[in-house]
Amino acid sequence: MKAYIFPGQGAQFVGMGQDLYDQSDLAKSMFDRANEILEFNITDLMFSGTDDDLKQTRVTQPAIFLHSVIMAATMGDLFQPDMVAGHSLGEFSALVANGTLSFEDGLQLVSKRARAMQKACEATPSTMAAILGLEDETVTRICEEIPDVVVPANYNCPGQLVISGSVDGVNNACEALKEAGAKRALVLNVGGAFHSPLMEPARQELEAAIDQTQFAAPQCPIYQNVDAQPHSEPEAIKANLIAQLTAPVKWTQIVQQMIRDGASSFTEVGPGKVLQGLVKKVDRAMETASAAIA
Repeated sequence: MKAYIFPGQGAQFVGMGQDLYDQSDLAKSMFDRANEILEFNITDLMFSGTDDDLKQTRVTQPAIFLHSVIMAATMGDLFQPDMVAGHSLGEFSALVANGTLSFEDGLQLVSKRARAMQKACEATPSTMAAILGLEDETVTRICEEIPDVVVPANYNCPGQLVISGSVDGVNNACEALKEAGAKRALVLNVGGAFHSPLMEPARQELEAAIDQTQFAAPQCPIYQNVDAQPHSEPEAIKANLIAQLTAPVKWTQIVQQMIRDGASSFTEVGPGKVLQGLVKKVDRAMETASAAIA
């Protein structure tokens, strides 16, 4: 069975999508439509902007979404997923690729999500940190012992977990985790505490937008971040998507569940190869590849 996976924030790079735009009339029309929907020329920032341009959350999230969704569209009949999943933001890309959301609705939601998250980040100083070399259970227990806000945010692969919370909470947790034997506890250069309770204002904004959006039955199941289980029922997909902003990304568990359910290969659709590396950390024998234009 073929699994298709879609990356999240952090996979962006200057020049992303230029090859799709130049080689495919379909891609060009979708990029042009995106500029209209967003009411600014995101293509200029993607193709020839600066790293700082692309690091703005309001730009980063739509840019990665567009690269992923347009890549899937240009694959044509070669895109035949039996199952899909996306890491954080990538869940929206996966939902467009498997037919749950229209391209236009998906882009609108991603843009609203990005702006809501940016607003929440500016309201409360907060951050995230990557913890390497500890068991998930140990990281979770130590976070619970810290009095400030800090929670597990991304279960990326065995031995790699990202924590998220207030600046004090993350810094104090990093010290405690290093004392507990973490190989590294590295504070990340991010704008805020994604997938933590500090994203509650953004979750509420996104909930209102998602409730007003049409979700169709997907062509194949999506394994969702909040519970790592396959879903095909539009109302359940909606509820999980709303919960996602304040809940951890269970990527390790998603990959494990997809393999248990018969995944024999994983194709990453979008910029970079981060997710392929994480899949290999879960199961070194698993076949992985990057999507290519048809």
